[in-house]
Amino acid sequence: MSESTTRLNVFKTYKLYVGGKFPRSESGRVYEVSDSKGNWLANAPLSSRKDARDAVVAARKAFGGWAGATAYNRGQILYRIAEMLEGRREQFVREVGEAEGLSKSKAAAVVDAAIDRWVWYAGWTDKIGQVTGGANPVAGPFFNLSTPEPTGVVTVVAPQQSSFLGLVSVIAPVIATGNTAVVIASEKAPLPALSLGEVLATSDLPGGVVNILSGKAAEMGPHLAAHQDVNAIDLAGADTALAKELEIAAADNLKRVLRPQPVDDWTADPGTHRMTAFLETKTVWHPTGSLGSGGSSY
Repeated sequence: MSESTTRLNVFKTYKLYVGGKFPRSESGRVYEVSDSKGNWLANAPLSSRKDARDAVVAARKAFGGWAGATAYNRGQILYRIAEMLEGRREQFVREVGEAEGLSKSKAAAVVDAAIDRWVWYAGWTDKIGQVTGGANPVAGPFFNLSTPEPTGVVTVVAPQQSSFLGLVSVIAPVIATGNTAVVIASEKAPLPALSLGEVLATSDLPGGVVNILSGKAAEMGPHLAAHQDVNAIDLAGADTALAKELEIAAADNLKRVLRPQPVDDWTADPGTHRMTAFLETKTVWHPTGSLGSGGSSY
């Protein structure tokens, strides 16, 4: 082959991330994704109602093992995600820059913040229990202990504008506490989210813990909000009209709902509220035995 021969461009095929695998939409539909200047970037899968149902099945199947893992192990895996992202940093700098119309330096700052966000939540996995649980004083010979437990399968409508840092900031707290997630990526800028699926697949994260769908939140959202096997929903990326519709649908099986909360700066300290939003509290009573002058019966 002569030096003057031009190579054909190898375009990336973006796919969904469901159950640890990379399917195309079962409908075969795609939609065009463009950069901030209107230039074509890729065709992204346009997820269907069936894709959303498949994602819920995968999330439910993965929930028992993920919730039952030790908090320390979950922290190790979240830290591993940060490691793998660090190794693919340049790819995400390019994708985030194209998706959000950012300069290379600003996109790099966003990607670095997203990597740091995984590390931050990795450190919280075995500490949130100390913040939200504890021993309760009771009038009687009982131990009364409250401990946090994950809610279950959580649907996350990802932020529309912050396609990567915002995305990580709503996924990480959900899974850090033992929940599994079905994520609807930013409709306008889904490519960083779909690439994140490739990182999750190589980060020791069990298949089904995070499932990423691209397409229209207005199309998939109502089905997920009404799904009887979804336990909670984060409306971070829903507009006012869609948020109201999904909240009404979610009430049918008493889902926990985290209403949209405007975020001016995704790089700011996120606090713990997104973790505690999807935790239940289990309280256990246990008799202390006979406590007298002779001491405990134990």
